Amino acid sequence: MKAELLTLGMQVRHPDYGAGTVKAIQEHSAEIQFVDQRRTVHPETSGLEPAESQATLSGMHLPLTQLIRQTVDSTLQRLGLERPDEAVRELAKRWKGGRMVLHPTDPTLQTKEVELELFFHKIVMMRNHLRVLEQKVNAHEGLTTAEKFDWQQYITRCYGSMTTFNVLFQDKEDHF
Repeated sequence: MKAELLTLGMQVRHPDYGAGTVKAIQEHSAEIQFVDQRRTVHPETSGLEPAESQATLSGMHLPLTQLIRQTVDSTLQRLGLERPDEAVRELAKRWKGGRMVLHPTDPTLQTKEVELELFFHKIVMMRNHLRVLEQKVNAHEGLTTAEKFDWQQYITRCYGSMTTFNVLFQDKEDHF
């Protein structure tokens, strides 16, 4: 293994010493903390190998943080999930900063206040999970057409039950 492929904290495996963690890297050697002791080894001639999966990206000309951000955004979108701040953008302006207050019938019990942004985020997450469920049901190869129709009826009823919360959305196309 070439020394330039090592990184601090990387998990490695040596044929004689077993598993270890890279603690320091020099031009032609590396200090590895093995279970029994810290040793200096020559990575190219000692048979040192990575003990964890490795990834190599080439031909990419963008900062690593941007690559990670794009990967996470793509994954969230594919799963039908949103970041909390993304969901709050759909909240109508008149509700931003607002609170929902629940008063129990019994006056001796305390009222419950919930920030509307938090409540709205949970509503949007339910909508997104229903959308993913709907896609999975429709794409499922093991279900018959009648079973898909039956499951779709339940999903539609869930959407119908949630129409009360449409008043919170800024844009009509986001409604249930």
